[in-house]
Amino acid sequence: MPLALLALAVSAFGIGTTEFVMMGLLPNVADDLGTSVPTAGYLVSAYAIGVVLGAPLLTALGSRVPRKRMLLLLMALFTVGNLASAFAPDFGWLLAGRFLAGLPHGAFFGVGAVVAARLVPDGRQARAVATMFLGLTVANIVGVPAATLLGQHLGWRATFVVVSVIGVAAMAALARLVPQMPTEAHQNVRREMRALGNRQVLLGLLTAVLGFAGVFAVYSYLSAMTTGAMGFGESSVTLVLALFGIGMTLGALAAGPLTDRALRPTLYGSLAALAVVLVVFPFTVHVQWAALVMVVLLGGIGFMTTTPLQMLVMNKAKDAPTLASASNHSAFNLANAGGAWLGGVAIAAGWGWTSPALVGAVLAVAGLAVAVTAGFLDRTPGTSRVVAGAGATAAEVHGKQEAGVH
Repeated sequence: MPLALLALAVSAFGIGTTEFVMMGLLPNVADDLGTSVPTAGYLVSAYAIGVVLGAPLLTALGSRVPRKRMLLLLMALFTVGNLASAFAPDFGWLLAGRFLAGLPHGAFFGVGAVVAARLVPDGRQARAVATMFLGLTVANIVGVPAATLLGQHLGWRATFVVVSVIGVAAMAALARLVPQMPTEAHQNVRREMRALGNRQVLLGLLTAVLGFAGVFAVYSYLSAMTTGAMGFGESSVTLVLALFGIGMTLGALAAGPLTDRALRPTLYGSLAALAVVLVVFPFTVHVQWAALVMVVLLGGIGFMTTTPLQMLVMNKAKDAPTLASASNHSAFNLANAGGAWLGGVAIAAGWGWTSPALVGAVLAVAGLAVAVTAGFLDRTPGTSRVVAGAGATAAEVHGKQEAGVH
């Protein structure tokens, strides 16, 4: 494994920690700033909006910046956003800090995924991208529970100071380990925008919005479910979050080789399995050991969708994959915001703490329907085909089709 992938994974660890830790700190932030937990929930949305807006904007602005420099600039902005959050004097400034921290998220993963894929030979690209995402999943095993515990004992501001330190460490690793990788001569904003308009890219983004929203419909309220439905005490929240992170890591490890072998079947299978897990979840949540098993399965199967979706949009965008790759993270964060909102609507309607799981199941089925439709359209004559990356030959494309990419 190239050491540069380690630098990308460390960066992903920091980003994943700051993205997800707010779910565990909402009660602490609400108490400290004198607001309600639902109002504090806007801090989750502020980060997600930052990701949605920042991914296309920063990717477009940096289209001619060498990729290593772009990664360093994005991680610097991430660090500044977390420092601003740590020293925010009131709720409004904290909202702004969260928005600022979210701006580089999608662009970093978009550029980072392209860099990771080009650090390894053909046939191992999905595994390289999944390795970078391991940092994101490990954040949910170690980073988020530890940062939540730190925030509960030393105050939520300490959490964001530590995340800022991780950001500085990630910048040092990127500077030391990632090779210089200049932009291609043909790369420009207009070309990237045309690639983003590809029908298969758009269908892939829609699949991410719908399918992954099913995960966040539950994950956004997992802390409340832990105490309100599973019967655990508040001290067990970090354990449940860690189990979800373990599932995410196992899912990422499985997704890489499976996606390299057969992209679309991996996507179909993970979305179908996600729908099943979400349907079963409410019936097991009151049996504590079964609830914990389901949390691991939800994290694992839910995260198995991310690598095939990432590779799909990169492949379909062909030789202009950066904006499409970054936009995929906008789609994931739209899923975050939409899933959290719909899950909250179900709870507010009085359907119970586990009702977001059934909402999530409907969303996962909708994502699967879009994915299957996209796969069918991709088989019809005259539609674009999945390719390994820029410059793939017709023979390589045909070989990947025969290997089960569809």
